[in-house]
Amino acid sequence: MKSFVSSILILLAFLGSSSCENALQEDVISQIGTDYLNTPKGIEDAVHAAYSTMRSWYGTERGNNLTVFGTDLYTNGSDGGWKFMNTYTNQFDTRNGHVREIWDEFYRGINTCNAIIDRVPEVTGMDETRKSQRIAEARFIRAHHYFLLVQLFGPVDLQLNETTLPTKAVTRTPESEIYAAIIQDLELAIPDLEDRSASNDYGRATKYAAEHLLGKVYVTKATSSSAAGDDYAKAETYLRDVIQNSGLRLLSNFGDVHAFGNEINDEIIWSVQYTRSPLTNGGGNNTHVFFLMEYDIQPGMIRDTENGRPFKRYRPTEYTLETVFQDRENDSRYKMSFKDTYLANRPGTYNATFDPTKSSLTFAQGDTTIFLPGFEMSPEEMSKRPYQVLVPSLYTDKLYPSLSKHLDPGRVDRTQFEGGRNYLAMRLADTYLLLAEAQFGQGKVTDATETINHVRRRAAWPGKENEMEITPEEFTFEFLMEERARELIGEQTRWLDLKRWGNLVERVKLHNPQAAPNIQDFHLLRPIPQNQIDRAEGGESNFPQNPGY
Repeated sequence: MKSFVSSILILLAFLGSSSCENALQEDVISQIGTDYLNTPKGIEDAVHAAYSTMRSWYGTERGNNLTVFGTDLYTNGSDGGWKFMNTYTNQFDTRNGHVREIWDEFYRGINTCNAIIDRVPEVTGMDETRKSQRIAEARFIRAHHYFLLVQLFGPVDLQLNETTLPTKAVTRTPESEIYAAIIQDLELAIPDLEDRSASNDYGRATKYAAEHLLGKVYVTKATSSSAAGDDYAKAETYLRDVIQNSGLRLLSNFGDVHAFGNEINDEIIWSVQYTRSPLTNGGGNNTHVFFLMEYDIQPGMIRDTENGRPFKRYRPTEYTLETVFQDRENDSRYKMSFKDTYLANRPGTYNATFDPTKSSLTFAQGDTTIFLPGFEMSPEEMSKRPYQVLVPSLYTDKLYPSLSKHLDPGRVDRTQFEGGRNYLAMRLADTYLLLAEAQFGQGKVTDATETINHVRRRAAWPGKENEMEITPEEFTFEFLMEERARELIGEQTRWLDLKRWGNLVERVKLHNPQAAPNIQDFHLLRPIPQNQIDRAEGGESNFPQNPGY
């Protein structure tokens, strides 16, 4: 682990100043010494630095590769050098760059939080209420990081005090102690956090963000080696409080949740802040590029900011398209989650590329060029359409339904990789689904059904609310898994869900043909970065690698 001084310098240097009025304000700080942290301004900047480490996970390729790839919902598209993270080949080893970067950035963030928690009580000239709030925010961030680390890696090094000098003394702390520390941090944080972020300081952790996270911690702990008999009951208490008392609500239209420009809305519990300034945006929210098909070389089309820059990384599995989103008559979420129509932005006459029912096509500006009906259409019907029809039998690793949730038409040009949209890390629909899971885990099937029906009614097409409701007899765990997929697809949850449920290997073998041949039980944990083992006192004998790597 690096010393605090070098870590805080690195973090504050890239953190930057927000260009948005309604966002957590940040300043570029450099060339500081450790004494700066003993001042009110130093504490404020350190808290911003701790928040910035969230950007190493949310909206990045590494965060998506570790949660989207290698699941039942997504397999790999045609491009990119990280396909092995989907297929679980031996390239996924201890030198994996994404794993190393997450490990290093989260520990930098943890040590920044440790410094805040240790030092704030002695800072003079700072209001006591503000002191308590900043410590609570640091506890929230620290708990968040350890929660992800323990899910990804199992036992990790638990450090709860500031590291001021370089050290090689690290150990793999038992999971039970890590969960205890996470729970204690969140329980201590909740009373001192604001109910909601101020409009001019949006993005800070709130009481209800901490309660949502704590509820998820208990739901996860309930199926872990540290499980206790009351985990689900405790989760229910916290998740209910978020739903009943936060003042948040499910938006009436599912499509509005992820609508561009609507990132601050009444369903969002907490989001990770990005900006439009190249100085302050770090690497940006890049999720907009990864879920898109190769539309930009098709007749009548050229890449633009509205349709996105297609990296062709993540391709939905047949299970996702044909089973999870089978009901499109009553449920709006397929239509609201995937792009099915492309309009000409390059007029002209072209030869058809994938539609075998036509040879040439002519498009004016704004004409439909590609339509994905989502079902097989007869050749006779396809031939009547004055555009190319992409039916499921024609899907390839380049052509498939694109997830539209993360599109970012606000980028400065069609090549910009560093997106500026906030990443919606916690939202109320997930709270409902976690609550339903906690209730189901206690055998409260009727309560779980009522809870999940809130999410389903919102997802209904107008007038189809009754058809979307299920009965307790229809509530199965399989149904819950599919409901989480319908609601949260592409939101960095699935691998962690399957890990929590203990069926990652089974589900991948059933539904992800590219990953099925290689996945094994040891893949329930990620490899400890080799550089961490190399710098540990005693090496691997003292800080052992996870089995199988």
